[in-house]
Amino acid sequence: MLKAYKYRIYPNKKQQELFEKTFGSCRFVWNKMLEEKLKAFQETKKVPRITPAKYKEEYPFLKEVDSLALANVQLQQEKAFKNYFKNKKHFKIPNFKKKKGYKQSYTTNNIKVDFERGYLYLPKVKGGIKTIFHRQFEGKIKSATIVKTTTGKYYVSILVDVQNPKNKSKEPTNFVAGIDLGLKNFAVITNDTEIKKVEHPKYLSKALKKIKRLQRKLSRQKTGSKNREKTRKRLAREYEYVNNARNDFLHKLSKTIIDENQVVVVEDLNVKSLLQTHLAKHVLDSAWSRFVQYLTYKAEWYDRKLLVADRFFPSSKTCSSCGYIHKDLQLKDRSWVCPSCGTTHDRDENAAKNLRNYGIKYLVGLERPEFTPVEIASKRSMKQEATTSISE
Repeated sequence: MLKAYKYRIYPNKKQQELFEKTFGSCRFVWNKMLEEKLKAFQETKKVPRITPAKYKEEYPFLKEVDSLALANVQLQQEKAFKNYFKNKKHFKIPNFKKKKGYKQSYTTNNIKVDFERGYLYLPKVKGGIKTIFHRQFEGKIKSATIVKTTTGKYYVSILVDVQNPKNKSKEPTNFVAGIDLGLKNFAVITNDTEIKKVEHPKYLSKALKKIKRLQRKLSRQKTGSKNREKTRKRLAREYEYVNNARNDFLHKLSKTIIDENQVVVVEDLNVKSLLQTHLAKHVLDSAWSRFVQYLTYKAEWYDRKLLVADRFFPSSKTCSSCGYIHKDLQLKDRSWVCPSCGTTHDRDENAAKNLRNYGIKYLVGLERPEFTPVEIASKRSMKQEATTSISE
């Protein structure tokens, strides 16, 4: 199994200069190859297979950088075109790469690490690069990606083929947990022992005032000036903080959930439809897809099971006590009384309970519970159902 390990690196000035040359050369080769391929594509000809060696005689500066990095550019572009021709609805045609305002990176092979001394060794780079190895790994190194962020920090992501991907896991305190994701509360978790509400951190919303001020200041400054570059870096640092804080929250929460529960059930939200509503900014700040992604690989690492309930499963409209489906439930109804058994429900808690019941039925019956999209009546109400559990 392939696992990636990310570390902060501290290259000296000469190493940084070589990195800049390599970033630029990889971007140049990508754009040159893409230009030729798009020309052939527009003329309805077969897309040619081009190697970086084609440009080295005409552009000698390409010989000064790591040839493996240029070879990886070729492989990445070929994969991008292959994905596009395979599924044009899901993948877009490759675009030209720009330098300013974007994260820069390149991928190489044949690297060495020295955990004891804290150095990373890369092709064409003289001497070792000071690296903070906050954790070690065992396995065959497949590749390494050097990244320079928009704030000027350097990182390396090392891809390793590990023999035993399972991590040491704790004994779970609960068997099945249902998780209802939302905007009022980030998550409502129902397990064998308790119902817990996790407050939404709203990192982007809290930083939005400062971000807007910096964006206005940036728009007024002269292009290419030193003051504009300073403001751009300040703005990039704000976005970086929001992203890092959100990632930290999602990693810690997903790890806690995986540690405490043997089986975790989440719902399959229609995020694309939600991004077309007035809730788009809050949905993006929540990063539900990323959270489910973290749960997925952590469940695999720690020998847990993750179940994703069908998108049409009426978790909010179903009474968790008797199973009655309240088809007339509106988005604004944060609590409701079951007409069948008289139980009063908190909307989010009820949805989490139904997701937990969904997991129990699946495990006991070894098949998914039966339900049909007919229960949700029309296409419009289907879209409402996707937003039911996340609207305030």
